[in-house]
Amino acid sequence: MKLFHGTNIDIESIDISHGLRYKDFGKGFYATPDRNTAVRMAQKRARLFGGVATLITYEFDESALQCDLKIKRFSETASVEWFLFVDANRDRKNTEPVHDYDIIIGPIANDGVVLQLTNYREGIFSPEQAARLLQDKYLDQQYYFGTERALHYLRKIKAETV
Repeated sequence: MKLFHGTNIDIESIDISHGLRYKDFGKGFYATPDRNTAVRMAQKRARLFGGVATLITYEFDESALQCDLKIKRFSETASVEWFLFVDANRDRKNTEPVHDYDIIIGPIANDGVVLQLTNYREGIFSPEQAARLLQDKYLDQQYYFGTERALHYLRKIKAETV
């Protein structure tokens, strides 16, 4: 399966330690099966941080999903479980990782999700209400790689300017 990573520089080899801590699924490497989503991410990163919008294509060996890696797969739509998981990973009060998964597959928390996270944290909505409000929205999918073992199933194919 092809996965795409949008960035502002070419990455020769993935270094998980460069990942940002308070992302949807925590510190790790993220990719998406949707090329257009990755292109938008690349263009946004280049606009915000400089560099050149770069799309990196990887081949993901899906046998990883049948081996002894610890894998979490969320449904493709918003669920209470996914919503609370993203909230815990993004919560800056959590100074330690909130999970030990090698690979996580699930929706990307876009701006609409961030708004509902804020509403939840401010007590405006319960997790159930917030997830219900997100049910009808299409949320792009992402693959999170949180360990070196998981990264062994990714092979870089090419990098291109977009």
